[in-house]
Amino acid sequence: MTEGMFGVAGSGDTSGFGGLVREAWSAPTAERPLGGYFDEVVDALEAACPVFEQAVSKIVVDRDELTLEVEREHFLALITTLRDDPSLRFELLSSVSGVDYLHTEKRLHSVYHLMSMTYRRRIRLEVAVTVEDPHLPSVTPLYPTADWQEREAFDMFGIVYDGHPSLTRILMPDDWDGHPQRKDYPLGGIPVQYKGATIPPPDERRAYK
Repeated sequence: MTEGMFGVAGSGDTSGFGGLVREAWSAPTAERPLGGYFDEVVDALEAACPVFEQAVSKIVVDRDELTLEVEREHFLALITTLRDDPSLRFELLSSVSGVDYLHTEKRLHSVYHLMSMTYRRRIRLEVAVTVEDPHLPSVTPLYPTADWQEREAFDMFGIVYDGHPSLTRILMPDDWDGHPQRKDYPLGGIPVQYKGATIPPPDERRAYK
């Protein structure tokens, strides 16, 4: 791509990211052996989860971290197995976050970081949805730590977590229009709804020398 960070082009970029270029990148599918405890975890999950083959669309090992890309329809069954199976025991959900891969079909990704305190292991799950159908099942009934984290991902990215006990905005005002961390959300010139002011576009704020 020839555009700078956040799609800025030309010399008006005063956001602090001038000169950076975003290159298209996708982590390659990992091949066995995965290394470390990763093979043991994947083998145990495959044996314990009846829908493993349909649920896991891709296994990625990058920077010594294991990520499973999971299909939405089988996500709840897979993450429940990770929590409950004695050979896995991923008891802690430490983080739920969102990512927007603009210009892809399923651009909104919900990312889950799980930790097994029993076996001292970590795994990441990633589930992708479209902007037109951004629904995922809430994991708050399984992991209470997901409560406010799912609310933040909903607020910032517009991912809807079905079954959440109170899916309301947590950072922006209740009547805010849009989701500020989506890549097509404008950088500036946005009316500040709760103060009646405006945020000037980046090239009108200040210049970097």
